[in-house]
Amino acid sequence: MRDGTNNTDPLSPEELIRKYQHGIWRYLRVLGCEASLAEDITQETFLRVIRKGFEQYNDAATAGYLRKVAYNLFISVQRREGKNVVTDEIERLDASWDKWAGADNGDALLDMLRECLEALTERARNALELRFREEHTRSAIADHLQITEHGAKNLMQRAKKQLRDCVEHKNQVELN
Repeated sequence: MRDGTNNTDPLSPEELIRKYQHGIWRYLRVLGCEASLAEDITQETFLRVIRKGFEQYNDAATAGYLRKVAYNLFISVQRREGKNVVTDEIERLDASWDKWAGADNGDALLDMLRECLEALTERARNALELRFREEHTRSAIADHLQITEHGAKNLMQRAKKQLRDCVEHKNQVELN
């Protein structure tokens, strides 16, 4: 459910971390942060917020505040490492994050994705797992599935479209 926006009960530090940790990590990954750095920044985000203290108004405001702290830490790390950071689209990214991840930090969306993955053919699911979990090349996927490289490309494109359509449909149904 995405309807935790009216909760005003203050959370203990442990509850705060448990409730928002996965969402902050996912958000950092969406920004392009490497997994291990995302873990470090997520921890630093909670350390800063807990040390500084803040007043929790509702779930959406808390999630937004934590994302802002994490974002600023990420930008600081990138700048220290001499990397250029494009920040122009952050408001659009935040709006998309709120639309798709909601107050549950993306847990419902991941559940939808898992359900949609189960609806794919075994061959399509296998191709996507090889590509995105095991990071195989298209050529290696084609060899594994005993199809042409072009066939592997088409299979994965169709499977990704099916997933996108399925998740969008499930999300729309949930919102109504």
